[in-house]
This record gives sequence, structure tokens and C-alpha cells, in this order.
Amino acid sequence: MTASIRFQDQVVIVTGAGGGLGRAHALLFAQHGARVVVNDLGGSTHGEGASASAADQVVAQIRAAGGSAVANHDSVTDGDKIVQHALDAFGRVDVVVNNAGILRDKTFHKMEDADWEQVYRVHVEGAYKVTRAAWPHMRERAYGRVIFTASTSGIYGNFGQSNYGMAKLGLYGLTRTLAVEGRKSNILVNAIAPTGGTRMTEGLIPAQVFEQLKPELVSPLVVYLGSAECQDTAGLFEVGGGWIGKTRWERSLGAGFDPHQGFSPEDVAAHWQQICDFEGAVHPADNIEALQAMMANLQRHAR
Repeated sequence: MTASIRFQDQVVIVTGAGGGLGRAHALLFAQHGARVVVNDLGGSTHGEGASASAADQVVAQIRAAGGSAVANHDSVTDGDKIVQHALDAFGRVDVVVNNAGILRDKTFHKMEDADWEQVYRVHVEGAYKVTRAAWPHMRERAYGRVIFTASTSGIYGNFGQSNYGMAKLGLYGLTRTLAVEGRKSNILVNAIAPTGGTRMTEGLIPAQVFEQLKPELVSPLVVYLGSAECQDTAGLFEVGGGWIGKTRWERSLGAGFDPHQGFSPEDVAAHWQQICDFEGAVHPADNIEALQAMMANLQRHAR
């Protein structure tokens, strides 16, 4: 039987933890012994307004159950303030769960700059700011866990969510790079693409399905990824409704042309089926593996 996962003396920051997925994450981390910084600006799903009550209620619930938590009401774009709050309250930061998010859904031709910029600021800049502020403290302790929240809208695309999809897949790009940079300091970085019944998805998911997509069915994965027991890094996990799967890039074997002779658009057209054929596809793990096919083509046509 697997040993119990505990966060003895560890401090976990969960952004956007006043409700939905973030609230579920915060509660489960606390149940497993973590000291939790419950961050939530208390704004609307469109990023408007602010209220302290959401974070305060989650903290009260954690404390009532015998856990340890503090509320933080800063915007994630002021990530340094959130991290400083954790240091002032608990003296350290071990885990960062970047969960805060908003929606401003519009088709691309109707989208205004404010819709694009606000989604970028909350999802991408906010996650960057919080993680960047925590990073040196994790490096100093030679330990850290970071979880970013991506989305299937970024992986696969979704109508009316060009801003959201851009931000969410961008976070996975950040995940991959920080995983490379953080490994030598025992900082592991992963991303989830969750599906949960929250106020952000209410009305977008059929009611009978919405009720079954409880946020609590996402949090066990997040808590595991935040634990010392987890040794994976750079992963992307789709999760929801009690199901978890790992997603990875796949690339066809492609077609090679002589770089000395050059090739034409007509050559591309003639080889298009081969270029797009995924039989025997490969799964490069990093840039070095990704470049192997190109380097092999150069070597094959070396003079």
C-alpha cells in the first residue's frame, strides 16, 4: 500500500483558491498537513471587482478542521506580494499552484484588445509573477514543486477562446522550460488541463454533466504533483470526472530533402502525404531529440 502523502511543515500557495478548483486544491493540501496560503482577489469570472470574503471563507474552513492557512487578497499580477505574505506568515514556500484564471470568450473577429490583454495578464503574467517570486526561495532550499493550470482549449483549440487558448498553451511552454531549468535544484514543474464544474464553466457544460465534474475530482492529482513523492517533471495531464491521462506531443517521421540542391513548393506538395503520415510516429522529449531528424537529414546529404 502506498504511504500517506504528507506536507509536514511545507507551505503551499494556491492562487484563485476562493472557489472552484482552487478551493478544492487548498482544502485537500490542508488535509494532508500543508500550511496553505489561500490567494483570491475575489473578482468576477471576467476579472472585474474584488472581495476578501471568498479567500477568508476557505481559510476559516481549513482552520475549523484543525489546519493552518492564511488568506491573501492580492492580484496574481502582484505575485511578489503573495510570496512575501507566505514568507511573513510561514517563513518558506515549497509549492506553488497557479490556478487563478478568468474568461473573456469572444470570437476572434469580435475580440477587443482588453479581452486579449486581461486574459493574458491574469493567466500568463500572473502565473509568471507568482512563480518568479517563489523561484529563488525554492532554489535556495534545493526543493520546490510548481503546478501550472493549462486547458484542453489550449491543447486542442476551442471556438471563441483564442485568448484563453493562447494563454493556456503558453503556460505549458513555460512548464517545459522551467522543468529543464529547475531539475538541478530539485524543482519539479508540471501542468494540468482540468475539466471541472465551476463558476467559470457553468452554462458551458450540460447541467447533468456539470454536476458530475466536481472540482474535488481534480485536486488529488494536484496534491500528488505537489508532493515529494512525485518525481515527474515537464508533464501535461488531462484530468476530470475521476479520470487522469498524460498528454504528449507526437510527430510524424516526415520527409527529408537535399539541403544543397534545395526543394520547391511542388516538392512539398508531392511529399505531403508522407509529411503528414503518423504511422511510426515519434515523441521527442526535448530539443535535442527534436533536432535529431533534421540532423540525420543533413548527415544523409553531407558532401
